[in-house]
Amino acid sequence: MNGAILQLIAITIKGEIRQAMSDAPMKHEDEITLNVLSSVHENHEVTQRNLANELGIALGLTNAYLKRCIRKGLIKAQQIPRNRYAYYLTAEGFSEKSRLTAQYLTTSFNFYRRARSQCEDIFMLCVENGWHRVALHSISDLTEIALLCANNHDVHLQCVIDPDCTQDLYHNVPVLADLPEQDSFDTIVITNLTNAQGTYDDLVARFPQKPILAPEFMCISKNKRDL
Repeated sequence: MNGAILQLIAITIKGEIRQAMSDAPMKHEDEITLNVLSSVHENHEVTQRNLANELGIALGLTNAYLKRCIRKGLIKAQQIPRNRYAYYLTAEGFSEKSRLTAQYLTTSFNFYRRARSQCEDIFMLCVENGWHRVALHSISDLTEIALLCANNHDVHLQCVIDPDCTQDLYHNVPVLADLPEQDSFDTIVITNLTNAQGTYDDLVARFPQKPILAPEFMCISKNKRDL
């Protein structure tokens, strides 16, 4: 197993692969619950405000999830000096944390297998049609999978388009804020996991003569254009 795949596994364990793109996505509430249990396990003196900042959710929502975990017997709270509380995982809490972690890993690996298979199909289609100069649109977990797959085919990744990226290179592929002139690439592969449909619609409007490709699991509607 090469280093890039090992890195993907590490990313999976941290929960950074988006569950919405997997075969059996983790529910949003399960994801928050897992993050709450993990944070309490790592630091039993974590405050609700710090927990909210760490999870990126509102303080009120954090409080609600903590109370729910306490009611379910997953977390116990103990008052400590200065009107603060310490939180501890119960035996049921450890069991639930293990179950949710396993669910996270399972769905994430489903995502990886499905994404890799469909990226392979995309690059095979590129070779069959003579589309050897490929641009990727947006940096995400899918982008790294696409890079791995591209190495197996006679295609050249011209660039990765991502206006929010401050790096000049992404795994040795040039990063640009916008696509260059049409003659510099043959096709665009969408790797945007957060707004695939919007990206597709924009690219079709800007480059009507270019094939715009994306993995099938994105469920992009192509009714504005037949490929």
